[in-house]
Amino acid sequence: MTRLLVILACAGGAILGQLQMPPQTIQGQTKTPSPKSNHGVPAKRTTGGQGTTSQQDQQTEAAIRAKLAKSKIGKDGFTVRVQGGVAYWEGSTSVVQHKGSATRMAKAAGAKSVVNNIKVTDAAKEKAAANLDQGRRRAQVKRSDPRTQQ
Repeated sequence: MTRLLVILACAGGAILGQLQMPPQTIQGQTKTPSPKSNHGVPAKRTTGGQGTTSQQDQQTEAAIRAKLAKSKIGKDGFTVRVQGGVAYWEGSTSVVQHKGSATRMAKAAGAKSVVNNIKVTDAAKEKAAANLDQGRRRAQVKRSDPRTQQ
């Protein structure tokens, strides 16, 4: 029992020692190691984009437009542009799901992040709310109900 406590105490000390890393000396200079995570603090954005060239942006935009042409959401007339690896969507739709589809499409085409400014019409929002009020559309079988023989 005492050996177990000693082992746990040593392990706990080692864990605490990893959390509070002492400064390291490198060739006469003191350097404090950077933390491995930012603990929920958002990273600072640079104003120069996210490290993509204009040629990469053009390729990503072309891939998005090709996917958009093949998709059902292409009929909504959305506009998309890519700058600094970020895809910017504009437009409006009468189908709630098309907004999410546009975001997924841009990510799949290689965009690093997406700014989705697509507006969903009020009629589409009301229709979605009515569908939620109706409940699930699929038949559900309770676990207590016996299964039918086919």
